[in-house]
Amino acid sequence: MPTTLVKIKSKLDNCIGAGLTVTSHVGRKKVTKRHGILRETFPAVFIVELSHEENAVERVSYSYTDVLTNNIILDFD
Repeated sequence: MPTTLVKIKSKLDNCIGAGLTVTSHVGRKKVTKRHGILRETFPAVFIVELSHEENAVERVSYSYTDVLTNNIILDFD
């Protein structure tokens, strides 16, 4: 993954509409994986629309800092 917030945002701008898996570290040795589609990018956050079968929440937002600090890992399909 890119090493600056600007590079992360520009890479995600090019991937709008692509399917992805978001792996997030919830707590001590706990990891959740969510599947969805990258819908929008904003100056500080990006929106992932989650699949309805697996999740109760329809949309989730993450900050680019989460990607930079490896709190979440994005795997594009």
